[in-house]
Amino acid sequence: MDSITPVNAAQKEALIRRYGADSVPAVGPWNDVIATMLDHRSVRGYKPDPVPAGTLETMIAAAQSAATSSNMQWTSVVAITDPAKKKKLAEWAGNQKHIEQCPLFLCWVTDMARNAAISKAEKVEFETMPWLETFLVASVDVALAAQNAVVAAESIGLGTVYIGAMRNEPEKVAELLGLPPQCFVLFGLCVGYATEQAVGEVKPRMAQAMMLHHERYDASNADAHRQAHDAEMMRFSARQEMQAGTWTQRVLNRLGPITSMNGRERLRQALNRMGFGIR
Repeated sequence: MDSITPVNAAQKEALIRRYGADSVPAVGPWNDVIATMLDHRSVRGYKPDPVPAGTLETMIAAAQSAATSSNMQWTSVVAITDPAKKKKLAEWAGNQKHIEQCPLFLCWVTDMARNAAISKAEKVEFETMPWLETFLVASVDVALAAQNAVVAAESIGLGTVYIGAMRNEPEKVAELLGLPPQCFVLFGLCVGYATEQAVGEVKPRMAQAMMLHHERYDASNADAHRQAHDAEMMRFSARQEMQAGTWTQRVLNRLGPITSMNGRERLRQALNRMGFGIR
């Protein structure tokens, strides 16, 4: 890891890109890892060039270095390069063409089958397995591992984007990938080199005052902070020619109509048919 360096103009500029000029937080210790994370942007257009040899294995090593609750290691990954499979997954994900474009598509699996097999082999009933808490912990493990992999990929110049729409058709996805019962693709991940058109800007995030609380939760200035963030997002959306201009409008569009879930409102029933039996 690079040593911590003093504040310079590039560091402040990275914070301005992330928060906007009106909400820049204090600049603290800094290195290349932090710079890579602040430069994250979702990439939805990929060159056909393959990723370098060993990239997948390096990403998985980074993923396996993430924290895992009680060392249960609930994560599995299915790497997809077959165009026919990527095409099918893209269709189930609402025809997201970048799934087909990217040279490497990773399906991140909440894998409870591996530990369930230990229960069977050792003839010990795992009473905690069907409970929501265990499923939640397992899925958090997967998310932590995937984010480590994303940071690793972006640190070597690759672009990524998460695909939550793998949950639109969880049973079809599981069948295509040959998953056993109690395995579920939590999300997908496109990996590859971004096209010039797809690089885009760093998307603004809400001011830290909206997210960071000291000692106790404080929403006393929430409306003012939201309006300021809406204004920043409006400027960003105008530059990117996006329809939903403000953050508030994005929230309304995503959380308002049930149709925005694209079938995921039936996820609990699907998971139970897949052998999870969540209580």
